[in-house]
Amino acid sequence: MKSILQVALACFIFLQTNLHAASLENSQIGLQLYSLRNQFQTNVSGTLDLVKNFGVHSVELAGTYNRSPEEFRTNLAARGLNAISGHFAFERFRDDPEGVVREAKILGLKYAGCAWIPHTGVFDEKSARAAAAVFNHAGEVLAKNGLKFFYHTHGYEFQTFQDGTLFDVLMRETDPKFVNFEMDVFWVVHPGQNPVQLLKKYSSRWCLMHVKGMRESTPTGLLTGSSDVTNDVAVGTGKINYLPILAAGKKAGVKFFFIEDESPSSVQQIPQSLDFLHAAKW
Repeated sequence: MKSILQVALACFIFLQTNLHAASLENSQIGLQLYSLRNQFQTNVSGTLDLVKNFGVHSVELAGTYNRSPEEFRTNLAARGLNAISGHFAFERFRDDPEGVVREAKILGLKYAGCAWIPHTGVFDEKSARAAAAVFNHAGEVLAKNGLKFFYHTHGYEFQTFQDGTLFDVLMRETDPKFVNFEMDVFWVVHPGQNPVQLLKKYSSRWCLMHVKGMRESTPTGLLTGSSDVTNDVAVGTGKINYLPILAAGKKAGVKFFFIEDESPSSVQQIPQSLDFLHAAKW
């Protein structure tokens, strides 16, 4: 039999633990619409209805599926969807950052970013430094127009270089005033990196995060930036332990956590991921 004192102490610990538990706010949890790219190709309106029915309000864009930015924003607004950020091609940031600004403003974005640095073969120092120069210029143009530029990790940047990686080069060579980063957790784990350590190392640079689960059988330690889409599983399942990552992301100042599920089962898996994120406490 437990004494009254033991029971009281256990209750106190339980209450203290739960009172101090942290979780994501609903407004911070969103969806990268690329997750439904196949559905958008055939039925834009119906797919946006599906997003609304998921209960999502914040979204990240990867194109407007043959609709003008003006029309697409109207379509989003009609369903209570708010476009927070969007991905644009590297070439657009290099050649016409002002055009990105115009489109981003029409869409109502706060963030505009790049998800892939074109390169042939192995990503190298020359490609990293050239990209950093593009990012600095584009970031300055965006900042002058009230927007924030970001680069989205994709795995190949973690090639070993000197005492670190080429990702460290991207961090060092970009101006923190103009260049932010979006961590794709899958594409940090895939090359064998530690998301929590990376969030801590560059705690002032992360503004957004992509969350997706990784199938247990998925190989890691690879620097290809590519993986079979069936390796995407619901957040909270598979080999990635998300609770410490979410906690570290929140502490590092990540503002939005977007589910990105590229698998053929995304329609079934997105609700599972949302349930996990809404319930997650650490």
